[in-house]
Amino acid sequence: MESFPVISLENLNGEERATTMEKIKDACENWGFFELVNHGISHELMDKVEKLTKGHYKKCMEQRFKEMVAGKGLEAVQSEVNDLDWESTFFLRHLPTSNMSEIPDLDDDYRKAMKEFVTELEKLAELLLDLLCENLGLEKGYLKKAFYGSQGPNFGTKVSNYPPCPKPDLIKGLRAHTDAGGLILLFQDDKVSGLQLLKDDQWIDVPPMRHSIVINLGDQLEVITNGKYKSVMHRVIAQPDGNRMSLASFYNPGSDAVIYPAPALVEKEKETSELYTGLKFVFDDYMKLYAGLKFQAKEPRFVAMKEMEHTVNLGPIATV
Repeated sequence: MESFPVISLENLNGEERATTMEKIKDACENWGFFELVNHGISHELMDKVEKLTKGHYKKCMEQRFKEMVAGKGLEAVQSEVNDLDWESTFFLRHLPTSNMSEIPDLDDDYRKAMKEFVTELEKLAELLLDLLCENLGLEKGYLKKAFYGSQGPNFGTKVSNYPPCPKPDLIKGLRAHTDAGGLILLFQDDKVSGLQLLKDDQWIDVPPMRHSIVINLGDQLEVITNGKYKSVMHRVIAQPDGNRMSLASFYNPGSDAVIYPAPALVEKEKETSELYTGLKFVFDDYMKLYAGLKFQAKEPRFVAMKEMEHTVNLGPIATV
């Protein structure tokens, strides 16, 4: 079996650039996921964020999670649970406005470290979008503009912990789904595994690696690339031992961004899949639909967006 793609960005400006770009292209076309090393984000900063995230869970979230488990009787379930996930989460919003100061139990050190970390992630996301443009033959900046809307992209982080689970065969850490948005940048635990993606009808582990950032593509990139790149089903398997940390940062289109296949890519394809033909929608409308259908297949969501009876003003893509 092919090995999960791990890509070093250190050679982007050297003799290995073409090889690195080819690896990114292959990962986007055939996996929808890849793992980045030498990505430019300080290891010291990542260690600090990890330590503070795990400390925050112990101090502020662990007891709440235990009470939820006890309240729902989850430790004694005898059959598969399909309506909830074995995870403890909260969400930090960064763009277009931050909610970091509104989260009541975050230490100042944690706020400061997270702010520094997500600033680096934002730069990495925008670099990756331009690398994708280059591989796709789109003009530089096209994807960033496509995401921009009137107020810039939506960017936020889902902070999750997956505690030890007594019934991992009956409860998923996170049920299988594709991500609704654009580009996802994941800083995950390097000791406790659990993340898997679906490839060729097989569930494949995303290997935990110290100081790596895992990238995956969301539904919006599938639409904009006219299906050349795909969003991929993935899930988190609950583990009987160890607490898995996950910080998934979502670089998504702005709420009013209009999403549709890039005309340059439609022209290149001799045959465009019926799935993407005539597909145009406002990102926020897609998110409203996704909220109720997250754990179902993405294709009916695309069809439903085509059938929505509303008029979208398709002016030129907003420029930065």
